[in-house]
Amino acid sequence: MSRFFSNIKDNATGIYRILIFLSAIALVVYILPREGKFPYEYSKGKPWKHEMLIAPFDFPVYKSQAELENERDSILDNFRPYFNFDTLRKAEQANRISIEFENKKENLSEKYPFLEKTPERKDSSLWSIVKETTRNELIKIYNKGLINLPEQYINAGPSFELILVRNNFAEPSGLSEFHNYQSAYQQITLHIFRQMKVLTEVDQQVLDNLVSDLQINKYLEPNINYDLERTTRERDKILKNLSLTSGIVLSGQRIVDTGEIIDDKTVKILDSLKKEYEISLGSGSGYYFILLGQVLFTFLFMGLIYLFLYFFRRDVYNNLLSISFMLIMVIGMLLLVRLSRLFDFFPLYIIPFAILPIIIRTFFDSRLAFFMHVITILMGAFFTQNSFEFVYMQVPIGLIAIFSLFRMVRREQLVRASIFIVIAYSGFYTAMAILQEGDLQNINLSLYGQFFINGAFILLVYPLIYVFEKAFGFISDVTLVELSDTNHPLLRKLAEKAPGSFQHSLQVGNLAQEAVYRIGGNPLLVRAGAMYHDIGKTVSPIFFTENQNTGFNPHTNLDYEKSAQSIIQHIEKGVKIARKHKIPEQIIDFIRTHQGTTKTKYFYNSYLNENPDKEPDISQFTYPGPTPFTKETAILMMADAVEAASRSLKNYTDEEIEKLVENIIESQIDENQFVNAPITFREITQVKEVFKQKLKNIYHARVEYPELKNQNAPQTSENREPQTPPDTPDE
Repeated sequence: MSRFFSNIKDNATGIYRILIFLSAIALVVYILPREGKFPYEYSKGKPWKHEMLIAPFDFPVYKSQAELENERDSILDNFRPYFNFDTLRKAEQANRISIEFENKKENLSEKYPFLEKTPERKDSSLWSIVKETTRNELIKIYNKGLINLPEQYINAGPSFELILVRNNFAEPSGLSEFHNYQSAYQQITLHIFRQMKVLTEVDQQVLDNLVSDLQINKYLEPNINYDLERTTRERDKILKNLSLTSGIVLSGQRIVDTGEIIDDKTVKILDSLKKEYEISLGSGSGYYFILLGQVLFTFLFMGLIYLFLYFFRRDVYNNLLSISFMLIMVIGMLLLVRLSRLFDFFPLYIIPFAILPIIIRTFFDSRLAFFMHVITILMGAFFTQNSFEFVYMQVPIGLIAIFSLFRMVRREQLVRASIFIVIAYSGFYTAMAILQEGDLQNINLSLYGQFFINGAFILLVYPLIYVFEKAFGFISDVTLVELSDTNHPLLRKLAEKAPGSFQHSLQVGNLAQEAVYRIGGNPLLVRAGAMYHDIGKTVSPIFFTENQNTGFNPHTNLDYEKSAQSIIQHIEKGVKIARKHKIPEQIIDFIRTHQGTTKTKYFYNSYLNENPDKEPDISQFTYPGPTPFTKETAILMMADAVEAASRSLKNYTDEEIEKLVENIIESQIDENQFVNAPITFREITQVKEVFKQKLKNIYHARVEYPELKNQNAPQTSENREPQTPPDTPDE
């Protein structure tokens, strides 16, 4: 029955896996552009490697982006903005002067008495002359026009031209034809000074004060104003009518022959043909063929991912969350490429493709990370205009990202990787540009800015790792370092309640980590697992020999079955404690597997010796398992048993240590403890060698200090603490 339900579960997992891949295929096909791919690859400055190319149909030659930008800039430079002439402003301001000057007359006449005088051969007072002069000059100014320039034209010179709209009639005019605030004010004050100099002898300072009190600026309101709406409308109309083409190529016309060097003109024609060719394939019946091709294209690439996981990473293949995570990463990157094609403000080279291999490397391994990066880049090349350039730039970046951030345990490593990626992008682009252009003049400097932004986006890896850890149950090197910190609350509790077990865990971690370094694996993971593998001993530490420092042994009053169970239960208790404190499942695996399905041999053998005629209940003496199923958990099991047994040695000779290591690990092999772990006999042999060497270093022979013969000799530093001989290793 259990096998039946196991088969159902396996079948369900297989169905879900296939559905995940089919969903990914559907999403990728959905975001792919519905256009074909031009069948030729070419680069400026390189010879044409294909057969002679004849135009298959008539097509326009599109201007390059640089040409369009130059024409657009030229149009904008020569464009004349629109201004409206307000014909009513003159009368309004003239009437305003008449009224307000009458209100000022009394006060100004008291301050300047000469204004009440009437000059000879004049019918009006000086005050009336000042008022009329001001009014008449203001009318002249408004007849000519007082212009108000917007901020973007404030520095325009006299030769600047505009379109003046007066009485619904538009005509070009020069800026020098109109008054500005300064010239208008000067004209009015100058005429007032001239009139007063002729009619009266008044000091210049008095006249200056009079003009200031007249507040002429109040009446200088422009009657020529900028028409933003019409200017924008007319400018957009001109830009819209800008021709995107610069000629036409007729069907049957020769474009390029084999071996010809592709120059600027040929590149422009080929780019135009490519554009028209891809658009024509996406219309009519060709649409469905393109859709079919995209489905096959995506299916094949997703099939490669499926097969790679099946043959080389079965652990990932069997984990639906891991598969979902990687496919989400791939689709996310492809979606960013699609957005860069749709929007000009989102250029291709600011997309941080290196994030994908960095994150996959963080949670899995370098080989899987690089494989997924290459597959993503090859699929992304379908979205780009120049597939060769895109692949050439992006594939090495993935390698550099993996090399520069092999293990991310500190934040500065991420900054360093970001710098390396920016340098690599810049180097590869410069090399490619020199090869294509033949000089440095045509290098696009703006791309270096995009590379810098790309490097800045790499810093997003740090928070993304945390998000993915929580969302998918992964564990990163940063988290492993944090968990291995002895200041972690659980480890502090272990050190306080079970100090012997804590020291044992430290030694197991040292042994296991060195072994993992030798044969390959994740040393940070095995060290963290070692620190927590005996956390269950904090519940009843006195039941374990390493914590019995008072001479009391609770097993003395227990039968062998109960003693064995009290020891075995530290596995289950450890799992409960770890889950209560939200320790990752990858660490809990070490707690569950570090004893596998072995027996508590001390109590089991003691029971058999005292009860030779009884058949023991083996389940009472056997750990529940499971057995180790990863390389790291297998190594921890070996290190745990070897370190614990080494404490019972009476003579720490090289022969005794080697014999101990061999016996312990061979016994575990005989009990089939490593049948589910991906570890080879060669690797087990290497692990043994590491353990032997480490234990020899720990338990090396020490120098026997000489006895002090003269009891009355003073206790100097030399005879109080004898120095180790030079040829003896330090303790």
